[in-house]
Amino acid sequence: MAPTATASLNEQVIRELYEAAEVQDVERFVSLFAPNGYFWDVSAGAKYFGDDIGRTVSIYAAAFPDMHRALDKFYVVGDVVVVELSLNGTHRGPLSLPAGTIQRTGKEIHAPCCDVFHLEDGKVTSFHCYTAATILLGQLDVLGNLGAAFAATPT
Repeated sequence: MAPTATASLNEQVIRELYEAAEVQDVERFVSLFAPNGYFWDVSAGAKYFGDDIGRTVSIYAAAFPDMHRALDKFYVVGDVVVVELSLNGTHRGPLSLPAGTIQRTGKEIHAPCCDVFHLEDGKVTSFHCYTAATILLGQLDVLGNLGAAFAATPT
């Protein structure tokens, strides 16, 4: 079955979104969202709206200046686009997360990710990013203190 014109346009919009992130063009990235659109970084527990959507590009660019999003598979059904990909880069700067900031480790990441987009009239209304955070944090060697967290848990 051939893709519909809407599905093809939606895939093109999402590919443009990734390209904007790759070249750290925050303005272009944000422009691809509908006025009421949002970005939800599920693993970090943070939702971004309006111009704050661009913070996600800036946060990862600061932490991983060589960030590359290796796009693996696209699944497009009407106004829904699902992308399997991996986030690849070297941790050369602070990674600011809602729980705190992880200072530069110099470690490489190759973290699997699945992104789910909803679009309306060629604009992103929602972007849910499901990064395999435990893999990413493990690759940064920051999971070593979990024993202390478990030891502090009351019984």
